[in-house]
Amino acid sequence: MVDKMELRVAKFGGSSLADANQFCKVKKIIRENENRRYVVPSAPGKSEKYDVKVTDLLYSLDAAVENGEDHAPFYDLILKRFVEIRNDLGLKTDIESELEKILKDIMDGAGPDYAASRGEYLNGLLLSEFLGFTFVDAKEVILFDKRGKYDERATERKVAEVLQNIEHAVIPGFYGSLPNGNIKTFSRGGSDITGAIIAAAMRADLYENWTDVSGFYMVDPRVVKKARKVESVTYRELRELSYMGAAVLHEDSIFPVYKYAIPINVRNTNEPEDKGTMIVPTIDNYHGNPVTGIAGRKNFTIISIEKNGMNAELGFGRRVLASIEKYGIPFEHMPSSIDSLCVVLENQKVKDNIDDIVDDIHRTCEPDSVEIIKDIALIATVGKRMRDSIGTAATLFTALARANINVRMIDQGSSEISIIVGVKNDDFEKAIVAINDAFLEQ
Repeated sequence: MVDKMELRVAKFGGSSLADANQFCKVKKIIRENENRRYVVPSAPGKSEKYDVKVTDLLYSLDAAVENGEDHAPFYDLILKRFVEIRNDLGLKTDIESELEKILKDIMDGAGPDYAASRGEYLNGLLLSEFLGFTFVDAKEVILFDKRGKYDERATERKVAEVLQNIEHAVIPGFYGSLPNGNIKTFSRGGSDITGAIIAAAMRADLYENWTDVSGFYMVDPRVVKKARKVESVTYRELRELSYMGAAVLHEDSIFPVYKYAIPINVRNTNEPEDKGTMIVPTIDNYHGNPVTGIAGRKNFTIISIEKNGMNAELGFGRRVLASIEKYGIPFEHMPSSIDSLCVVLENQKVKDNIDDIVDDIHRTCEPDSVEIIKDIALIATVGKRMRDSIGTAATLFTALARANINVRMIDQGSSEISIIVGVKNDDFEKAIVAINDAFLEQ
């Protein structure tokens, strides 16, 4: 029997609420445990019938209005999606009137943040009626300051104040409001963040993140068909893997719950009997595979700089980074040795500035040589137990050598929780398969 004092916050992704059939699955999940008191929905995602997300349609609608183009096709499809869900569920929410107001606001210049947030808003209205829960508009409780930065303290106070007397509520994900009342959204994946914020503010015992996969896998199942599911992973490991491309959770969604050591349970709406993956503060006394996960991203550029005596030259690294910062480009990694230094940048962010950056480095740093290595993929092998496991690095690099893959860069942080290697884009999938197979053999 579940402890009645336990409190759970449940976030459901776009695929979990894409149509009426998915809504029914969500309702069954909520009803199975009375402690799932606060629900955070995303906008309808892709479904068997529709191959586009509602949020993308809303962005397109706003852009069409802004550019004076025909916006009717986008508006009509958005209306169709929500009316179908409402009618199939036998609900009464006046979607037509709501969308008429939304279109008017967009035409009056409400902006892309407002437009994009309306998918979560409308889905929240439908879900609250379907569940019989109170609807709490996220703009009333998720607060940003005048600079557009999320206001953690004000939000936690407001959420606790509003929800303390509400037994069950639906709070739309993805957005909040600025001090002037205008809508402000988080980045993509923002519903994950909203769910974590609600869980933190209410000091929940568990934050459930319901999606279309049965938890977190050691490697992307699209790359390795028989990928191994991970039963538990720490916050820090997941942060590393999310940043490197693992798409289970938005990386920023971990921060709110980390503060209060609230575990996250990633579950599958379509397979609710599966226990999924637990994301926890720490894992003690576990002697399993040293590697928790493998993830990576393509399309990076490496600037490799060599200069004799670099280590003794005061401010050398600072000047290199200043040459890059001048163009508004953040760096991803910066491995170095006594006479060499590499800076890793995203191709998309470098764009056409690479020659100017190199010229600046030559002028301010006077290096012996600068080499540009393009189209590199970064792969992170992550595991909190790696630092206590002998031969982890040897297994990793032996696997790549056997697969005839040349490693162009190696970076291991001081925490020893991850080893990052740079390989050619063309070797990306082959490298991930090789690393995964090597550690599964252990």
